[in-house]
Amino acid sequence: MTATTVDAAGPDARAAQRTVSTATWKAAVGLGVVLVLYALLLLLAPHEGSARFALSTSTDFVVLSTIVVPAMATAWVCGAVGLLVLGYAVVRTRAGRRVPTWAIAVFAVALLVGFLAWAAAGSPRDLSVVGLLGGAVGLSVPLVYGALGGVVGERAGVVNIAIEGQLLAGAFVAAIVGSITNSPWAGLVAAVVASALVALVLGAFTITYKVNQVIVGVVLNVLVIGLTSFFYSELLVPNAETLNSTTRFERLPIPLLESIPVIGPVLFNQTIVVYLMYIAVPAVWYALFRTRWGLQVRAVGEHPKAADTVGIDVVKARYRAVLIGGAVVGLGGAFYTVVSINQFGREMTAGAGFIALAAVIFGKWDPLRAALAGLLFGFATNLQNVLSVVGSPVPSQFMLMLPYLVTLLAVAGLVGRSRAPAASGTPYTKE
Repeated sequence: MTATTVDAAGPDARAAQRTVSTATWKAAVGLGVVLVLYALLLLLAPHEGSARFALSTSTDFVVLSTIVVPAMATAWVCGAVGLLVLGYAVVRTRAGRRVPTWAIAVFAVALLVGFLAWAAAGSPRDLSVVGLLGGAVGLSVPLVYGALGGVVGERAGVVNIAIEGQLLAGAFVAAIVGSITNSPWAGLVAAVVASALVALVLGAFTITYKVNQVIVGVVLNVLVIGLTSFFYSELLVPNAETLNSTTRFERLPIPLLESIPVIGPVLFNQTIVVYLMYIAVPAVWYALFRTRWGLQVRAVGEHPKAADTVGIDVVKARYRAVLIGGAVVGLGGAFYTVVSINQFGREMTAGAGFIALAAVIFGKWDPLRAALAGLLFGFATNLQNVLSVVGSPVPSQFMLMLPYLVTLLAVAGLVGRSRAPAASGTPYTKE
């Protein structure tokens, strides 16, 4: 009798299961709002003329011809592609299925190309695609390292609000040590140590003394900003030549690869810190999802009591994750003073740590996705620089807020459902 009941109910249960879905209208609505704003821009502020896209520079091994396109026609065609993607998203959502990431990516690329064509219309200067992408990679380096460090910490259950302070501490110490030793390598190592020490303080208060993690992170940010600003004024400014004039890493072009059109000079004519980022992203992913250590980290971040029951030292695992995460963030801090410029400036990170924290959420606590989110935010930051060069009619104030607007749209509208590790932000008390 029981078996018959199960068999009879089985098809209905499976049918009901097929109708249950976690898909929401968030992504479709977000795409629709963006498309409406895009269409209003083209309708209310038409910008006639041709747009010129330079795909290479005069020094490239293979020089590609500049592409010239009619601006408004290109913008409307790209808008039509966006409309097709929006229709696809609506159909998927009505069927109870989530909108795939590739569809959102196609939508974003189409509207971006259309926007660039509109913005560069009539400009006598070419819009350099290599400059746009290369600058985006450079600006995203601290964000990617910060996001990776944040992912490692939060996977273990510790919310790292102090990424901003760790980046700033790393940049400050790298400037001093690099200046004294005249070695960018020494500055890089010092940045890793300094950031790890900030992470150690974070761990001591949040793991050992169980202080609220958000409060500790905010206090550490303010503390590091205050200390670096004080020592900058009292120590670095009077001794700028000896303590605040570092030797920067030189670019290391990779033979053959750097000659690939467009992506060659963007990806393979970089410094060692950028190449380390290429290694760090898959390495962190592999460590978290393919090693015993990563399994322990995720266990203490999801269910620390169960992890403790099977013999995992929760406190030790969390400390280790926080320190490793802090060390990774330190690489991003060093980028400011041993790669980007050769000296430290007051509050030079300019909120990059908070953008990296947003990348962690946008990337759903996955290293690969968080790194891509960091690249997206770096691209948005560099876009304002490129558009100002070609004389875009977009107000400079809007371009300054563009990275943060992209952050809000990405986190609030286009990523779907995000679930943090269950024990993230919760201190563990062994019973």
